[in-house]
Amino acid sequence: MMREQSFSLRRVGAMTLRYSYLLRSSYPRMLEMMYWPLVQMLTWGFLQAYLIGRPGGLAGADATAIGAGSLIGAVLLWDILLRGQQGFSFSFLEELWARNIPNLFMSPLRPTEFVVSMMTMSLMRLVVGMVPVTLLAIWFFGFNLWALGLAFGAFFAILILFAWSVGLFVAGLLLRYGLGAENLVWSLMFVIQPLGCVYYPVAVLPAWVQPISWALPPTYVFEGLRSVLIDHALRADLMAMGLALDAVLFALAWWSFSRLLESAREAGSLLQTGE
Repeated sequence: MMREQSFSLRRVGAMTLRYSYLLRSSYPRMLEMMYWPLVQMLTWGFLQAYLIGRPGGLAGADATAIGAGSLIGAVLLWDILLRGQQGFSFSFLEELWARNIPNLFMSPLRPTEFVVSMMTMSLMRLVVGMVPVTLLAIWFFGFNLWALGLAFGAFFAILILFAWSVGLFVAGLLLRYGLGAENLVWSLMFVIQPLGCVYYPVAVLPAWVQPISWALPPTYVFEGLRSVLIDHALRADLMAMGLALDAVLFALAWWSFSRLLESAREAGSLLQTGE
């Protein structure tokens, strides 16, 4: 009995294998994971090229920022954040669509193992969808995200932890309220986009909005990106603050998920998640 109650990497591996088989069995799904990041990268990349080459150019700081590649860099990092959250949520949605949630929670699989398997699948989806796009960005626009080195590692860690926090919170809402909350999978992150200052500095926002922006970990990543590309300096203070906020938000997301799961069990909504 104690062995069944302990965390099992075998069960995590089994769930991850299940999701990977689902992904491998559908080439259109794999192509779709690359399609939207590629469209975004090309659209914003050509806009950046136009702004740099337009007659009369741009003034001072704007020209420096765009010339350094901060626009296309922000697009790539934003896609990592968005696809990381959606990669987590899509694995959960597949269980809802298949009406398999009751079976999973009646099995020896623990909620922690279920969540870890979705995190693993999120990373696998990111590799499939984003690595080719980052390589194409080098070919089309000469922008190498991988050349950021340690800075890219810090950016990725902050973004993926935040993506998982949002995905975990949305998963809890889906457990409690069923597919009526499905639209949050696609829409919630876009509420965060303007507040996260993806394409512009925090200083552009109204003064009363700026504290809200600084409460979001992605803000520290995109401010840090502009610092690396324009000033050639990695702001360790920004990265530390972003990771600290991630730790707090992930703990809150896990607490919310646990409470919503318990509430779903009490209300009997686990058996109606497909409705």
